[in-house]
Order: sequence, then C-alpha cells, then structure tokens
Amino acid sequence: MGAGWELGAVAGRSLLLCAALLLAGCALGLRLGRGRGSADRGVLAWLCYDALVHFALEGPFVYLSFVGNVADSEGLIASLWKEYGKADARWLYFDPTIVSLEILTVVLDGSLALVLIYAIVKEKYYRHFIQITLCVCELYGGWMTFFPDWLMGSPNLNTDNWLYFGVYLVFFNSVWVLMPGLLLWQSWVELKKMYYKGTSAGKKFQ
Repeated sequence: MGAGWELGAVAGRSLLLCAALLLAGCALGLRLGRGRGSADRGVLAWLCYDALVHFALEGPFVYLSFVGNVADSEGLIASLWKEYGKADARWLYFDPTIVSLEILTVVLDGSLALVLIYAIVKEKYYRHFIQITLCVCELYGGWMTFFPDWLMGSPNLNTDNWLYFGVYLVFFNSVWVLMPGLLLWQSWVELKKMYYKGTSAGKKFQ
C-alpha cells in the first residue's frame, strides 16, 4: 500500500509540474500576444510552453546525464525523468542517441522557439522561415527518438501499462507531432497568401 501510494505520488508530482509549465507558458504567451489575432496568441502560448519544456526540463536532463545519470540522481526534475523512464528506459541511463538529440533539442529548438516568439511579437519578415525550421527540427527529433527503437522491436518501451504507454509515450510525444504539423500548415497557407498577393501586386504595375 505504501509503495503503491509513493508511486502514485511521484506520477502526480510529475504531471503537476508539466501542468504548471503549461499554465505558465500559456499565461506568458497570451500576455505577449495581447492585441493580436487568436491564431498568433495560440502560437505564442505553445511556443512559450515549448521553450519552457526545452530549457526547464530537458536542459536539466542533459546536465544529469553528463554528471552521472537520471537513475542515480535526486531532486524534483530527476524524479520526473525517473517517472518517464518507466515508460522509456533509455532516459534512465546515458543513452548516446537520446542525449545527443536532447542537446540538439535544448540548444537549437529552445533557441529557435525564443527567436520565433520575438519574430511574431515584432512582426519580423523571417517569422515563417524560423517557424518552418523549428517545426522540422521538432519532428526530426521525435522521429529519431522512437524509430531506431521501433526497428529493434521496442525493447526499451513499456507498452503494457496504460499510463506509461497511453499518456507518457503516446499523448505527450504526439503533442510534439501535432503542434509542429499545424504550424507547418499555417506557414504553408501564409506563404501561399504572400505569393499570390505579391503576384497580384506585380500584375497591377505591368
């Protein structure tokens, strides 16, 4: 009973921390997007949450991986990754592929998210170039995280428990497929509008 309660408490704390980051990201994004359209406010909320996850959760994971490993570490962030490690064991110990991807994610994706936030708020011309680049990086990271393990028959993934498989692996990771996919579609539509607008303007002066 005590052990089961402890396991439930750890999962609860981990999910609460994720929820707190989501609320903080949404609040910051909506504040930055005041006076803008609903689509941009939503994008800013996502980007702020995305940056917080990269820097506040994945950054410490990289640090813990270099000073030791998650399994032997203590603290709130370590307990969160230990909990996630029940779904994907590669996060508990130094897996070179995972750590390499996380370094790229923290440094590149986190920085691109900040640049994109600035580009949207300041209405910079390079907004959609950065948006497309960030989305491709996010999708590449997800692909390289899971596909190599799938090719080996998923030896590190726990697919028998509904919480570990359905929530930790499927839900949390599919968010980083869905949102980049939607942002890529948004960039496609906006670039298409810009093209036809420029074409129409050019014809008027011919």
